[in-house]
Amino acid sequence: MADIFSVIADPTRRHLLELLLERYAAADAVEASPHAGESSVSELVHALDLSQPTVSKHLKVLRDAGLVAVREEGQHRYYKLDASPLEDVEDWVIPFLSADFDGSVKDDDVEWADTASGVQAPDAAGVASEFARNVGRTVATSSHQARSVVEDLQANASKLVSRLRK
Repeated sequence: MADIFSVIADPTRRHLLELLLERYAAADAVEASPHAGESSVSELVHALDLSQPTVSKHLKVLRDAGLVAVREEGQHRYYKLDASPLEDVEDWVIPFLSADFDGSVKDDDVEWADTASGVQAPDAAGVASEFARNVGRTVATSSHQARSVVEDLQANASKLVSRLRK
């Protein structure tokens, strides 16, 4: 099973989760049927303006991670959000959100201090915090892009091998 962080690192999968969350929240307030909150693949394809195979590929990754449940009805598939695996993400993120690293640094409030030369410099903790956030974003994006390239290469190699065998 894929690591939950790598699953949600993809912007298309996050968008799918957001669409399913909206549908789930809207249905929860109105409907009481067992199929409330579901979205068909065609609805998701239309909302994302992507091809059906692309959306299905991302839905499979979300399904394998346990983030969505699928109901099959004939040839149609209906997906529904299952946010319980995101509790692991929440458990990991909460200590970072609740930590007060130095008691004075906030995202919107980087303190400035006079140096001996009279030039003002940003508070070191604020700079380090911003640097860490930027590095984290860059690493996550690069890691996702590399994984996507490798997955595409593997898929294309498999197709090529299949064609050569025929």
